[in-house]
Amino acid sequence: MTALKGRDIEKFLSRPDLTSGLVLVYGPDTGLVSENAARLVKQFAGDPPDPESLSQLHMSEIDADPQRLGILARSPSLFGGQTTIRIRAATNKLAPTLVELLDEGAQTVFIVEGADLKPTDALRKQAEARKDARALPCYADTGQTIDTLIRETFAQAEITLETDLVSMLRDMLGNDRQVTRSELQKLVLYAGEGGTLSREEVMKLCGDNAALAVDAVVDAVATGHARRFDEAMTRAASAGTDAQRLLIVAMQHFSRLRAMRAEIDTGASMDQIISRATPRIHFSRKSSFEQQLRLWNDDGLAAACNRLASAILESRKSGPLAPAIGRQALLAICMAAARR
Repeated sequence: MTALKGRDIEKFLSRPDLTSGLVLVYGPDTGLVSENAARLVKQFAGDPPDPESLSQLHMSEIDADPQRLGILARSPSLFGGQTTIRIRAATNKLAPTLVELLDEGAQTVFIVEGADLKPTDALRKQAEARKDARALPCYADTGQTIDTLIRETFAQAEITLETDLVSMLRDMLGNDRQVTRSELQKLVLYAGEGGTLSREEVMKLCGDNAALAVDAVVDAVATGHARRFDEAMTRAASAGTDAQRLLIVAMQHFSRLRAMRAEIDTGASMDQIISRATPRIHFSRKSSFEQQLRLWNDDGLAAACNRLASAILESRKSGPLAPAIGRQALLAICMAAARR
């Protein structure tokens, strides 16, 4: 079997143990698939790649001209040596042609990018079965791999990070490698070589602006800060946040507070409840949650949930009025919190 896993994938990307053959890079994380394929191109075709020995095709080009791949693979490099062919968006239709070319012993490295292939898919079966092939699955990043990527990216640029910024970035960026890379490069360009980054700068520059805006709205509402609420609503609108989504997230937030409040009322400590909360409460919001739990009792939270449920129903009945309905309901709850 030549299906690589875990550390073997990174080892192969750093030092491939093939001189010719097939490398299938596949998986649901298209950003990571593309990144790993690009790393392999550098290993086999040079950095920067030698244009005389590297060819790049999209599957649509092969579909339009089925002979093209064979011609490229069988044509020797102008200056000798191996040929590298990168194929994007490959489908199972490619498998028979690849098997034919590999069986001929072509001095070519085929770097093939696939989607989330099942074990029964022809491309994956061939890559895992042949000795002259390797299969590199690319799944969404884990928290640990994202942490490593963040630290390495900023270390290379000698950028100093504010305390706890790595964990904040991990939570903001999600687990799509392409999105993560793009956002990190944006921050590197902003900070500059040897620069520094603060939490405020990161929140301003990158991440899911809509999600951050929604968090800011619900926290302002639940703590009774009318001015922050107004600013957060403006930010949410500029980020394109849908009014119904905002109401639904607020409803979920107050329902969560009610469940946490119930635990406190039965004797659990606030620190315990917040630390074991699922989904995890980011450290930047911990003090806000503590304040909210101190402000609200069960009756107040139940009333807030009822008000939000009514607003959600009304906004669905009156689409064009949804923003006004949402703002009115949220402001009323914000005023109720301010009176506590």
